[in-house]
Amino acid sequence: MSRDIDELLKKAVNRKASDMHIKAGSPPIVRIDGALTTLDEQKMSVEDIQGIAAHVMKEAQMEQFVKNRESDMAYSVSGLGRFRCNAYHQRGTIGIVFRIIPPEMLELEELRMPVVIKKISMEPRGLILVTGTTGSGKTTTLASMIDYINSNRAVNIITIEDPIEFLHRDKKSIISQREVGTDATTFAKALRAALRQDPDVILVGEMRDFETVKTALDAAETGHLVLSTLHTTDTVETVNRIVSVFPPYQHGQVRSQLASVLKAIISMRLIPRADGGGRVPAVEILINTATIKSCIEDPDKTKNIHDYIEEGFSQYGMQTFDQSLMGLYKSKLITYAEAVNIATNPDDFALKVKGVQSTKDIWGAGGNITGA
Repeated sequence: MSRDIDELLKKAVNRKASDMHIKAGSPPIVRIDGALTTLDEQKMSVEDIQGIAAHVMKEAQMEQFVKNRESDMAYSVSGLGRFRCNAYHQRGTIGIVFRIIPPEMLELEELRMPVVIKKISMEPRGLILVTGTTGSGKTTTLASMIDYINSNRAVNIITIEDPIEFLHRDKKSIISQREVGTDATTFAKALRAALRQDPDVILVGEMRDFETVKTALDAAETGHLVLSTLHTTDTVETVNRIVSVFPPYQHGQVRSQLASVLKAIISMRLIPRADGGGRVPAVEILINTATIKSCIEDPDKTKNIHDYIEEGFSQYGMQTFDQSLMGLYKSKLITYAEAVNIATNPDDFALKVKGVQSTKDIWGAGGNITGA
């Protein structure tokens, strides 16, 4: 008899794991606070994995899996929660990764996000990007931003996701959630269709290709608020990544369009807490001021964006990763070792900790620049 996937997921949830990996010949592996560890010692058999795959996939998803050798899906367990799954083939057998979706949507304050993100969320139009590596909290942050809009504005929100993770209910707004593979064939096609559905706010789960990026920029340009994600590590890389999607002869035009529609870039990294109680986000925030627009338009100035973010903390609520880390360190939320390890400029950060700060560093009272 194959192992009960619901019981394994219950164990993973109880241990506060973010992900669970299963494959034949190995015990279940979970990721807790960024580190991998075994869930139990019992190894998974080929029959275990095949049984689990058949249990979590619908017929259409199984057909796609057989055809494409991989498949994304959502899986729910009553009384436990929802999970994002990716099934794939490796060494002739099946492997499955489960991403554990928190049972309750946290508010931005509970996520310890900077207060300026509330203001960013209330933008009536334009493009907002949330970026970071896999598992850095992009989806959770976007869901909380959508919930904040839903709670404070009477607008039509359309989300395009692969798969749907957090379930939203209508509050002040009305929300339609479309899942790629079930309700739509591709992000790009769903995004084009959304423009004919009287949207005010459009969430695109990920800008994966040229067509989706182009359509998202066009949608933001025509008066909609578009929110999306990219797998980039900071704000400068995000600007360069968007431009690089287009052919070289269009780079000037794209830079101009991006400078016009961009409202903010929120880049995230999760850092282990000093008290061992989970992780806390370090957040770089770019607000598109007139100076930043100039840096986006001119490729020779793009590298200067970080300097202008650092200078824009007090006036605009912008902050670099290192400023965010300093706030977390001064609040004793993270250790000095973790802060230096992840800092963009470790040597500069170490000097600032020792009190050698440049004149352009302006800190709020107490140095805590998070929203909590």
